[in-house]
Amino acid sequence: MPIVLVLFCVLPVDFDHDIVPVLTKAGCNSGACHGAAAGRGELHLSLYGSDPAADYDALTRDLKGRRVNLADAEQSLVFLKATENISHGGGARLEWESPGADLLLRWIREGADRNATSARQLVRLDVTPRQHIAEVGEQLSLRAVAHFSDGHQRDVTPWTVFTAEDSGAMEIDSATANAAARRRGRHIIVARYLHQVVSLEVLVPNAIASGAGQDDPLGITATKHDNVIDRHVTERLWQLRIPQSSQLDDAGYLRRVTLDLTGRLPTLAESERFHESRDPAKRARLVDALLESEAFNEYWTWRLATMLRIQPRPSANGDLAATRTYHAWLREQVTQGAGYDRIASELLTAAGDTVELGPPNFYRTVAGPREQAELVAELFMGSRLRCANCHNHPLDRWTQDDYHGLAAIFAQVKAGQVVAPLPSGAVVHPKTGQNAATRIPGVRFLTADDAEPRQALARWLADPDNPYFSKAIVNRLWKAMMGRGLVEPVDDMRATNPATHPELLEELASDFAKHDFSLRHTLRRIANSAAYARSSTTRRGNALDQQFYSHALRRPLAAEVLADAISDVLLVPEKYGDQPLGVRALALINSREESTTLDVLGRCSRADSCEAGEPDGAGLPRMLHLINGPLLNARIADKGGRLAKRLAANQSLAEIVDEFYRAAFSRRPTASESAFWKTKCEQASNAQETEQLLEDFVWSLLTCDEFATNH
Repeated sequence: MPIVLVLFCVLPVDFDHDIVPVLTKAGCNSGACHGAAAGRGELHLSLYGSDPAADYDALTRDLKGRRVNLADAEQSLVFLKATENISHGGGARLEWESPGADLLLRWIREGADRNATSARQLVRLDVTPRQHIAEVGEQLSLRAVAHFSDGHQRDVTPWTVFTAEDSGAMEIDSATANAAARRRGRHIIVARYLHQVVSLEVLVPNAIASGAGQDDPLGITATKHDNVIDRHVTERLWQLRIPQSSQLDDAGYLRRVTLDLTGRLPTLAESERFHESRDPAKRARLVDALLESEAFNEYWTWRLATMLRIQPRPSANGDLAATRTYHAWLREQVTQGAGYDRIASELLTAAGDTVELGPPNFYRTVAGPREQAELVAELFMGSRLRCANCHNHPLDRWTQDDYHGLAAIFAQVKAGQVVAPLPSGAVVHPKTGQNAATRIPGVRFLTADDAEPRQALARWLADPDNPYFSKAIVNRLWKAMMGRGLVEPVDDMRATNPATHPELLEELASDFAKHDFSLRHTLRRIANSAAYARSSTTRRGNALDQQFYSHALRRPLAAEVLADAISDVLLVPEKYGDQPLGVRALALINSREESTTLDVLGRCSRADSCEAGEPDGAGLPRMLHLINGPLLNARIADKGGRLAKRLAANQSLAEIVDEFYRAAFSRRPTASESAFWKTKCEQASNAQETEQLLEDFVWSLLTCDEFATNH
């Protein structure tokens, strides 16, 4: 028989694609080690290997090249320290005869070249399984395959770093790439290989058996599935075996949707009409009426103004006039139903006098071009681009080129009372020391063919196929209505922070773009869904759910909404600064208008984003002020207020209790509540004591959780 020689071609070790992953897997270039901003022990590596060229120089040329010994690889400092054969502050990162140590030695023996396969670039990382439904304790084998620009692909599981978002919920064996869930719920695993990061989702359902003598233990069959929202929400609840709460009654729905769409409590007349209606479509008709109301225009102007951080600057001459102009323009956009794409485009491309025109004020929100780039990324892309200022984003695709390239676009804007193009404006790229080239982040550098960089950016953002723009605002609308974003925080959308319902977010964003980027359209879709109309009362099996919408989340009313609600129930207006008595908190143009009430209730200063965390005055200060402050006590007893007028009209106790319940909660008191207050007032020996008891009654309504939240 002829002898067949089989030649095995072993590729030379490539620093970029072989050694950098070894360093990353060993933790050498993490933020806690040599990847820190200042490095460690005189060695500075780029964070997670984001700059292989700099890392190569640091290992082979710094310290006079002593870290690599080409004559005797095993005597190289990089090898001896990593294996802790000599003192190393980070301890042993590689075992002496481990695959990582062998690869490192082989690279040095081959001459420690940087990039033996320079034409090859990593283009994609496939990780399996991307989604898996498991049981507690079940072993899950993770696998990662890298795809390169030359068509080559290989299994890189040993060099991929798998990290559980919650290490207490998922246990990962880094040596075997096996994972096991330790508790039920939805768990995220982040896989990292070179600059690629991918998230995996592991679902561990609740131990609720379908059937078992119950007709519908999860409440699934009673839910309509004729719209995209309920289909996706219900599917996720079914996957996790989380039971659904029942639907809201009419009183609860009326109060919730009126607050969400107008920032107001329903009036007594509105409540009466809604409760008396026998129209089966009355909820949908209510939503339509609210969306077309002036109260909607006022409230959503306030919401967008808060998001855009519209506020006067105390030291700027004429700035309050400019703020009024900006606010009036925004109110006009909301009233006319302008598409969100048009609003964003007018802001981005604005120029002119800020006192005369609204949009140019967008360029007076923050201090400089880098801050402007961060603001635009957060608002219109839902991305924290600022993490790519000093180094490539460790958990996302953004690079320093993206960050400083976007900042370079805004450097070409002269910001002042008059906003104008500034073609000579520039920012310095810290990595090169040169002026940064203008760039649409994640897409391309701009060229001479792009006549106006801001217009190119605006066109890209408003493109229906843009992967960020529609999702960013739809996610905010969802949070406004549901209490939590599909992605949370709303300004941190990235592959490693996936949506709880990714397909739902995709479909809502596509639908938003198809309907002319209409805010009202998406708000209507959410308000008419069964998921939105679910009760906040939990049932066995869903009390711990805070992200899958098995029940409604109780949401504290914003300071301005709560202040207006108190005024509406008491029929005693609040005074704000020099504004005429009766001006509502939501109508204030100056977010710094003097008001102790708003300060204590926790209004956002708008100096920074108001979308994350608890407001400054929330929590204990708010509660103490409500319990014993003039906000309530003096106004409850006001002779021109609701209570005093009803007492003067000799209304019965039952009538007064009924009216206050309807004004505060949009419902009548239950039989037990009526009986309780009747018993209390019967204990009074005279009219003065009765009045004091009724004042206590009103106080108790306005300080309870049912009033101070939208539920």
